[in-house]
Amino acid sequence: MTLTDIWQHHDLLGKWGEDYALQYLLKLGYTLKSTNYRFNRMEIDLIMIDQNTLVMIEVKTRQSATLGEPWKAVNFGKQRQIIRVANYYTKAIQWPHEVRFDIVSIVHNQESTELVHIKEAFSPLP
Repeated sequence: MTLTDIWQHHDLLGKWGEDYALQYLLKLGYTLKSTNYRFNRMEIDLIMIDQNTLVMIEVKTRQSATLGEPWKAVNFGKQRQIIRVANYYTKAIQWPHEVRFDIVSIVHNQESTELVHIKEAFSPLP
């Protein structure tokens, strides 16, 4: 397997995870606003509405939790990027209500699929 094959598999797994998370959240009654929203070189995987709250969702998918749960990859730097994109998005659409930052963490392999939804996983600094 070449390095290109590995990256293509990684991208496919990530896209699968985003689709899986989207279907999960839609079943919970969330409404989709945007997928893979980009600002500069930064991105938010899913932007959805939960009641009157705009939810910025980072999806992390791995084949194994051996090296740690996928949600742990959303470090402070990644959180800052998501917040920066969210600030731009909310100003652009003039969002008047609450904003929340969630993580959907998925471990998916041939044996099982485990999804953990962490609401209010982080918040902007005051």
